[in-house]
Amino acid sequence: MFDSGVGGLSVLRAFREIAPNERVIYFADTAYFPYGPRPAPEVRKRAFAVVQRLVQAGAKLIVVACNTASAAALPDLREAFGIPFVGMVPGVKPAALRSRSGRVAILATPGTLDGELFARVVDDFGRGTRISTIAGSGLAELVESGEAGTPRARQALRALLGPEVQAGADTVVLGCTHYTFLQDDIRAEFPQLSVVDTSEAVARRAVQVLDEGGLRAPPDQEGELDLIVSGERARFRAIMARLGFEPAPVEARQ
Repeated sequence: MFDSGVGGLSVLRAFREIAPNERVIYFADTAYFPYGPRPAPEVRKRAFAVVQRLVQAGAKLIVVACNTASAAALPDLREAFGIPFVGMVPGVKPAALRSRSGRVAILATPGTLDGELFARVVDDFGRGTRISTIAGSGLAELVESGEAGTPRARQALRALLGPEVQAGADTVVLGCTHYTFLQDDIRAEFPQLSVVDTSEAVARRAVQVLDEGGLRAPPDQEGELDLIVSGERARFRAIMARLGFEPAPVEARQ
């Protein structure tokens, strides 16, 4: 799995709950965080570099645990590498089905909102629903700096989501894996708002792909977590701990 930072840990957590016997290599590309505002060609280049490193480490499946990287690079990665990929897709379909007011807010990075994947998903599943997009400026940075659950995070969410909620939105789609760690803040500020997060669904899909390919680890294998961090390792591990993750038993070097 890879992401620009801690966001993909939301997928990792869900995956390890349903596939505890697997060895997972998690690549946090913190030297290039955040991906969200970067041009798509730059994100694509980084995605290829990270995947090459994971393939060299023996990965049998790659989970692109980042909405921006999925939007920028997923089709090209699937074409270039001979292993299966699972990526992030904004949860427009479940949000449209869940919304009673018919108005849904998509909270995501500019890189996700501007991508062809997002446009296609909205076209396929958003018909009959009023879709509003909100660029979550600064939210990923708050999570990456360990500020989820703080007054600063809630203030930022009030400013971003407040106008849409007042306009009638009753459902918000979290279109960035970092935002998963802000769910408690969102519910505290907007208890009436239904929150759609696809981290668990992506984890389930990853397990399904492993099963379909006969790639699941044997049930008696002990699960492992290897960590690769392209930036400052100690800082990343500290944020992991704040988010409730135990330090990885093995930390691979870049």
